Amino acid sequence: MANKKSQAGTNVEKVRQQNAQSTGAGAQGNYGTEFGSETDVQSVKERNKKAEQNKAKNAGNFGQQ
Repeated sequence: MANKKSQAGTNVEKVRQQNAQSTGAGAQGNYGTEFGSETDVQSVKERNKKAEQNKAKNAGNFGQQ
């Protein structure tokens, strides 16, 4: 198969090959996993819970001071 080039001169087949290699086997659906080990899951869950509680508490106070 001849190498196809985009208008910008990019080798389309090479890009497809690189994309396939970057996903790896079974890596699909794991977007952002490189940062997963740096995330404190419990801390995030606690902050999300507090935010939800504050949202519920403030829901009835719209437009009031």
